[in-house]
Amino acid sequence: MADIRTLDQLQDALDQEMAWRVKEVKAFSVAAKTNGPERRHFIRAGVALLYAHWEGFIKASSEMYLRFVDSRGLKYSELKSCFSVFGLKSKLQTLAQSRQSSANIDAFDFILAELESRSKLKLGSAINTESNLTSKVFSNIALSLDIDLGRYISRYNLIDESLVHRRNRIAHGEFIDIGGSEFGVLLDEILKIMREYKTDLENAASTESYKRNSEKIKLRN
Repeated sequence: MADIRTLDQLQDALDQEMAWRVKEVKAFSVAAKTNGPERRHFIRAGVALLYAHWEGFIKASSEMYLRFVDSRGLKYSELKSCFSVFGLKSKLQTLAQSRQSSANIDAFDFILAELESRSKLKLGSAINTESNLTSKVFSNIALSLDIDLGRYISRYNLIDESLVHRRNRIAHGEFIDIGGSEFGVLLDEILKIMREYKTDLENAASTESYKRNSEKIKLRN
């Protein structure tokens, strides 16, 4: 995967990631509007495909944003805590789980020493969709990137019941009854959420919202 070091590179990568997914899922939308006997098959396949693109885009776009933040070369102390966690998680887990005083002391000393070092975010497994991107999982991912959830909360039931639950039933071979117009509405709404998330990531990158507020640091000192 190509490096993402500039805002333009991030925006281009997000645009491309969104474009091919929209093109593919829209093809099923057109097929679902036909009146032939195969219509139901296209709708069932369309729901499964829409979910795949929902999960795939949230994971891919989030990882792109993290790669952009990582490329800034900032110290852990200059990043908001949610981003520093991606680099220090293993030591934080030691503090949370270990009952050994020596291990906890070593982990804490390591974290203190690393705060003024250049951050190195562990990107390989940073974004976990749990292969079931419910609203709860989505919220956890968004919060880990400091993305405000305000605009998404009202669509949580849509994500969970209209998309994820239906996709799970289809994946288990169950029958679902959903019409072409209902599928069209679902598709439009999920694509809208994906576009809004893309915009939030782009805005966060352009405003450098991943940086810790220097004024708050001064007040604490």
